[in-house]
Amino acid sequence: MERRTFLRGAVFGTSVAVFGGTLMQGAAYAAPAQNGASPYGGLLAADANGIMLPSGFTSRVIARSGQTVPGTSYTWHGAPDGGACFADGTGWIYVSNSELATGGGASAVRFSSSGSVTGAYRILSGTRNNCAGGATPWNTWLSCEEVSRGYVYETDPRGATAAVRRPALGQFKHEAAAADPVRKVIYLTEDEPDGCFYRFVPATWGDLSTGTLQVLVAGTAAAGSFTWANVPDPDGSPAYTRDQVSGAKIFNGGEGCHYANDTVWFTTKGDNRVWRLDLLSSTYELAYDDSLVTNGTAPLTGVDNVTGSSSGDLFVAEDGGNMEICIITPDDVVAPFLRINGQSGSEITGPAFSPDGRRLYFSSQRGTSGSSSGGITYEVTGPFRTTA
Repeated sequence: MERRTFLRGAVFGTSVAVFGGTLMQGAAYAAPAQNGASPYGGLLAADANGIMLPSGFTSRVIARSGQTVPGTSYTWHGAPDGGACFADGTGWIYVSNSELATGGGASAVRFSSSGSVTGAYRILSGTRNNCAGGATPWNTWLSCEEVSRGYVYETDPRGATAAVRRPALGQFKHEAAAADPVRKVIYLTEDEPDGCFYRFVPATWGDLSTGTLQVLVAGTAAAGSFTWANVPDPDGSPAYTRDQVSGAKIFNGGEGCHYANDTVWFTTKGDNRVWRLDLLSSTYELAYDDSLVTNGTAPLTGVDNVTGSSSGDLFVAEDGGNMEICIITPDDVVAPFLRINGQSGSEITGPAFSPDGRRLYFSSQRGTSGSSSGGITYEVTGPFRTTA
């Protein structure tokens, strides 16, 4: 059964860590977020692509599964999932995973400085259920296999260098990854109902071939302090990684993961929660929980991929719900940003901003058909705010 995710993860350009610390400075989140008015206003009637957007925003279709990407000769993959953007000279690249059980992998679309599509190509082949992942500060894409004892593959968004399997990051049901350039670690989520939250500490920052896999250790409460403990056998054999450390905190279906400004956010689909780790104080809390919304109907359900903007807003995609991307603002307001109509059999995946923060990319994994062969990848352009 196909399931979601993202990434959101940190997005980095060639000259500046776009969402790894340079942007989202000063975001001061309390918890948990409550229903409120969007800073972008309400959603308008659906456009020609079936997307409801705030005033001033427009959408376009970038690619459709099984069809040639317009302006190229490349056929777009099925079941598009996690994604990220990378600066590339004067333009940028959007990478997208394929959550197919066979022939998964990942592809990329290249854009000019004006946003025109100039190319599309494969960057990873021969893998399974590539769900989410994350970008690194050295401009590679970590593509994660969402299968039991799955791997992380480090790929080149430009397609010039062959992808490399990184077993040191552990073998488990990988979902998303987020790089922390301050502590020089990679955070990892696990899509299991009794999954854990991990970090990988490379022996050398920038080289993921060797290092130490650790798991978050904490109590059972929804808030508290945490520590890290080494995972004895990162290969997950004979015991799964999530079962190896006593006291490892259990999370119900880890999904998207995003780092910015000494903070990690990640989502858990089993309980519709967004978690926040304060890395300076080594504490955790709920940034959002649909069951704790006290002022009306919870707008965000089916939490999945997550990314961030320069304003400090989090953008959380829904797997299910009513096919929305919702925002969580630094002043703890949660509200819809967009909604896709007529695609209830799908999920939203792969939200990622262009390096300049003016364009948001994402996919509907199964589109209007409800099948992995019906995926659609979109771009939304408009006046994204730069400050909260």
